[in-house]
Amino acid sequence: MNRSVLVIGLGRFGTAAALELMRLGHEVLAVDVDEARVNDVAPNVTHAVQLDASDDAALRAAGAADFEHAIVAISGVTEASIFATMALKNLGVQNVIAKAATALHGSILERVGADKVVYAERETGTRVAHTFAIAGVVDYLDVAPRFGIAKVRPPASFIGRSFAETDLAGRYNLTLIAVRRGDKVTVNPHRDDRILAGDEIILIGRDEALERLFEVERAAHI
Repeated sequence: MNRSVLVIGLGRFGTAAALELMRLGHEVLAVDVDEARVNDVAPNVTHAVQLDASDDAALRAAGAADFEHAIVAISGVTEASIFATMALKNLGVQNVIAKAATALHGSILERVGADKVVYAERETGTRVAHTFAIAGVVDYLDVAPRFGIAKVRPPASFIGRSFAETDLAGRYNLTLIAVRRGDKVTVNPHRDDRILAGDEIILIGRDEALERLFEVERAAHI
């Protein structure tokens, strides 16, 4: 379902969100107080407007009250993101996602009405840390402490073997979600499918299980 989304704040996070929303087929009104940022993104979104998003009247004039969804991605100015979130909720925007820099900032955003708070830098840091901490991990999504979804390069010993032969669930307590082969993603691949060089497999499980998967591989080559 295509939606109309208001994106406030055109730093790296906000711009990336706006462009990805457009790629996914949604309509985007992009807003920033900085004219240069607005001009940069304008050719690639539905509409782009320069205004102070902490000003209720300015948001109302831009049609913010007509949106059900908004992302407050203001970077660096905590007060501005709080006031913008308050203004959007006062205008009746049902779903406001706000970016927070700190836990305190996030707590305040929740108190003034944000429906969801994201910690972009913290989440990115967590993902990067896992790519260093666990060999073979290409990307990682934290689900709970020490538990997540990981995209990994299969150990060398897996190449040419079927998923049934690797016995990921029985040997490692890891659940296979999908396999990526080039641009093609196969969800819940057949147990008889064979792993090829260059494949990436998506697994869910505890970090200890992911670590054990690659420790066994290292031990086999010592």
